[in-house]
Order: sequence, then C-alpha cells, then structure tokens
Amino acid sequence: MTEARDTRRRGAHRRRRPWPVWAFLRKPYALPVILAAAIGLIAHSWPPAHSGTGAPVADRWRTWPAARIFPAMLPGTSPSGAAVRYRLTGVAAEAPCERALQPAAARALNRLGCLTTLRATYADGTQTYVATAGIAVLSDSAADAASRVARRLATQQSGRPRLRPPSVRPAGFAGGAAEGFGERQYVAGALAAGEHRYVVLTSAGYADGRPYTPGSPIDGRLPRLARELAVTLHRDLTR
Repeated sequence: MTEARDTRRRGAHRRRRPWPVWAFLRKPYALPVILAAAIGLIAHSWPPAHSGTGAPVADRWRTWPAARIFPAMLPGTSPSGAAVRYRLTGVAAEAPCERALQPAAARALNRLGCLTTLRATYADGTQTYVATAGIAVLSDSAADAASRVARRLATQQSGRPRLRPPSVRPAGFAGGAAEGFGERQYVAGALAAGEHRYVVLTSAGYADGRPYTPGSPIDGRLPRLARELAVTLHRDLTR
C-alpha cells in the first residue's frame, strides 16, 4: 500500500514538472533569443535587396517582373505627331537566342555570349499594326560591343538603315490582334542598344496577317512602331 502511494506521488511529481519550452521561456535571456530568431526568419523570407526598380541594370532581366520589363501600355507618336499608345497583347516564354531570334541576328549576338531572349508583342490602339519586341541578354563582359553589333545589323553596307534588319522572331498570340503574326508577316524592324548588356530587337507587321511582299508600299507607321518600341523598352530597362 505504501509502495502504491509512493508511486502515485512520483507520478504527480512528473506531471507537475514544467515542460522544457516553458522552463526556457522563464529564463531572463529567452526574449532576446526569440527576437533574434524572429529577425533572422524575416531576413531570410524578405525579397532580395535588388528585386525592385533599384536592381543593378545588368541584373534587371531576371530581377524585374515581366510586367515591369514589358508594361501593359507604352507611349508612341503618330506620323502627325499625335500621342498614341501601344497595348501589350502577350508575353512569350523566355527562350534561347537561337530560337527567339532570326538566324543572322542569333549568329551575330551569340558571338557576344547571348544568354537568353525575352519577348512580348504589342498592338497599336486601332489594332491595325503589331510588333514583337525581343530583349537579347548578352554576356556582361560583352556590353561594350552590343551597340556596335546592333548598328552593324541595322545598317546596310552603304550606311543606310535596313527596313527589315535581322531581328526577333515574331510571337503571335491567339485571340488577339497578333493572332496571325509570324515570320511571313515581318515587314519592318529596328534595333536599340547602348553601353549595357541588352540589345532590343523589334519586328512589326500588319495585324490582318498580310505577308511581306518585296517592293510593295509599306505604311510608315510600321517602321515608326518598330523603332519606338525598341528605343522605349531599352531606355526603360537601362536608365
């Protein structure tokens, strides 16, 4: 009987013993330790320091979101000088330069260590004209040569600009103005580059799917669209 009472007392003593965590919380150093752990958790879960607009220019192609690189609307001008807007119709998946660029452009930029290409397609407000913009990301060490190579692609041997330079492959998207836009619809293009690792190439054409025909008259708004998209996207990415 006495042995049974001793057993119950030992069991009660075990039940009353504080759980180790609560025992730890009673210690005077517990609060600083918990705060330090919480701060460490926040530091590890917070977005990287260069994930916003303050990211280094060389890293923006991978730290900026697609909506920042390719805004929903971009400004432009009509041949009369009136303000127009170019509306985003779709963003293509990131692709190797060999697949996203036309062969001559891919060969030239691969010599500069072309890593990848980001593409998106825009349409004018009337959905009469469409253009695909491709941002070719070069090796960081080749940034100084980007402008020289882009200029060589964009100009003829005579020094005159090419209306249809080697450029980005058009990216069409079902259910919109660019649904019928492809290689055969490429009418006018442009390139923009500077002192950074990016070359922006554009291919513009008609939204109704009409193919390019050598010698046919070309609406002046197509070269304008191609040029404005290239310049604006490059400027916004690198400034």
